[in-house]
Amino acid sequence: MIVLIAVCLVLGLAVGSFLNVVVRRVPAEESVVRPGSHCPACTAPIPARDNVPVLSWLLLRGRARCCGAAIPVRYPLVEAGTAAAFAAVAAWLGASWALPAYLVLAAASIALALIDLDTFRLPFVIVVPTFAAGVVLLGLASVLGDAPAAAGRAVLGAAGLWLLYRVLHAINPRGMGYGDVRLAGVVGLYLAWLGWDRFAVGAFLGFLVGGLFGVLLIVAGRGGLKTQIPYGPYMLAGAWLAVAVGPGIATWYLQMSGL
Repeated sequence: MIVLIAVCLVLGLAVGSFLNVVVRRVPAEESVVRPGSHCPACTAPIPARDNVPVLSWLLLRGRARCCGAAIPVRYPLVEAGTAAAFAAVAAWLGASWALPAYLVLAAASIALALIDLDTFRLPFVIVVPTFAAGVVLLGLASVLGDAPAAAGRAVLGAAGLWLLYRVLHAINPRGMGYGDVRLAGVVGLYLAWLGWDRFAVGAFLGFLVGGLFGVLLIVAGRGGLKTQIPYGPYMLAGAWLAVAVGPGIATWYLQMSGL
């Protein structure tokens, strides 16, 4: 287990470095492959020694070697955060056939949350491939792990949560973007594969976290009832909370309600 967690942690550092490229280039509709890593300030190519996740930023003291421009602290934070997320997923699932699928979801969650916070968009080119990867990887995990019921739940969960958000979008398209509708299908797929308890709790927590943040904005005087907020990060936060503590919340609710 320790070896698996360590491998996923190192993998997360590398993936986090790539996510910084994705977050910067995808909203600008630029290729994430070409050109290679380069300084955003002076466009000089970044040598391999200056492209080591987290470590290079620390050694360079947050300044580009080529021109001295400041390197945003978000870069190492994304790298370290992705590494921590991958290690946490590995510790939770262990050597499971489903591990690759949830590592993909973790990486996509970080990229989508940051892009939505920056641009109020959930790019099709990230959401749909994440869904496709989930279908393939969770499908394989269901077959190899002899869990056909999980595959059936995942299909129903994806369709059900997508439909709910599609209806909300039809009722209030300005309050619920279609990117959120697509993301709901992704969240429903991954949560329902784990179980209906996590699915139900995750669906509820997405609304709860988003609503609480909206209230905090109003209380802080930084927004009103019509203030647009990026909903994707809160939907994803609710989903990951459900992954972590969903069964416990579901059990507590059923006991409190006497069901």
